[in-house]
Amino acid sequence: MPEAATAHLTSQIGDLTGREPMQCPPHLQVIVRSDLEHCPRWQFAFASERKDHRYYELVEDTLHPEVDYRYFLIKDAVDQVCAVQPFFLMDLDMLAGASPRFGVLIDAIRRMWPGLMRARALMVGCVAGEGHLDGNEACHRGCAELLASTIAIHARRLGARLIVLKEFPARYRPILDCLIAHGFTRIPSLPMTRLCIDYANFDDYMNHALNSATRKKLRKKFEATARASPSVEMNVVNDATPVIAQIYPLYFQVYQRSKLHFEKLTEQYFCDLGRRMGDKVRFFLWRQNERIVAFAACMVHGDAIYAEYIGLDYDVALDLHLYHYVFRDMVSWAIANGYKWFRSSGLNYDPKLHLRHLLDPIDLYVRHTSAPVNSVLKRILPVLEPTRYDQTLAKFRNYQELWAQPETGLGSVEDTA
Repeated sequence: MPEAATAHLTSQIGDLTGREPMQCPPHLQVIVRSDLEHCPRWQFAFASERKDHRYYELVEDTLHPEVDYRYFLIKDAVDQVCAVQPFFLMDLDMLAGASPRFGVLIDAIRRMWPGLMRARALMVGCVAGEGHLDGNEACHRGCAELLASTIAIHARRLGARLIVLKEFPARYRPILDCLIAHGFTRIPSLPMTRLCIDYANFDDYMNHALNSATRKKLRKKFEATARASPSVEMNVVNDATPVIAQIYPLYFQVYQRSKLHFEKLTEQYFCDLGRRMGDKVRFFLWRQNERIVAFAACMVHGDAIYAEYIGLDYDVALDLHLYHYVFRDMVSWAIANGYKWFRSSGLNYDPKLHLRHLLDPIDLYVRHTSAPVNSVLKRILPVLEPTRYDQTLAKFRNYQELWAQPETGLGSVEDTA
């Protein structure tokens, strides 16, 4: 680790722990879940994020048993834990996000070279969601420098050839820029979106944020749904367990229709989400004659509501315009409960574009443990990343932020548009 980086992190960790800075370098220790029982710091990990330490435990317990879940303990010179950084090991297909027009060529080459662009990967972050740095802002830069300078050593020991910091929000760019100096390449992942909902009600949002054509189309859809018999009614619960048999098939319908597949959730995931994190989780349910025809799993944090996952009954979804009806009801509920921002996960960008969402960039930081291979990888990653092949993304008025340099930041006037 560079001497300046060591001194920087040692100083920051000294400030964090209230002790004088040590002269010996901080270090990483790799542990598994059971070891966290003896780590008091874990109970406060990611406390400032909507997905705190409970969420990482939930994911490990309910998703992808084939994934090897691990944790970095970031320690100071006297072996005190200052931060916990979750990571996982998995086999990764680096061509999964490539343009479909390359599909035939890729399949042909892989018949001769099955391992093409496949590698065991060490992924820092969360299996189901964006990544974050643990600890307070005072120690983030030093922890990032420690990861940047030592993570390749740990990856080799764990049998991983590829290292990925998975989907870190763009606000970390100034901090994670140190990764670039250590051979990492930053590319955009498919972004989340954000929408300002600081309005008196949904009609006020439509009148001020949407153009007349969009308002007219939405009102026609809402009127058509209102005329439906039986009527569609919404309620909000914290625990989805009693209705999991009805809502999970709706989630799976949406999952199957998606052109890109990410993590496949389980019934147990949705049940435990409400049980373990009921203070942050809201399940919106829409019923027609007691039959659930749509649901949305959301999280609330600070002044924002996050639409995480949606499920629709496609036997009636198109006729009832359920996507837009669900959006209206969630935004109306959020405004009534004092939330100022509606944030959504990636994909399905076309309706979000017309509803005046902004892109909320998230980044991947990628490097190979082999220097020669990494030099080639740096040149081809920009071609493989998926945002270049989604034509709708380019229509968003802040599209350029997907590739903005760290000093550019995200603080544009469009945040309040």
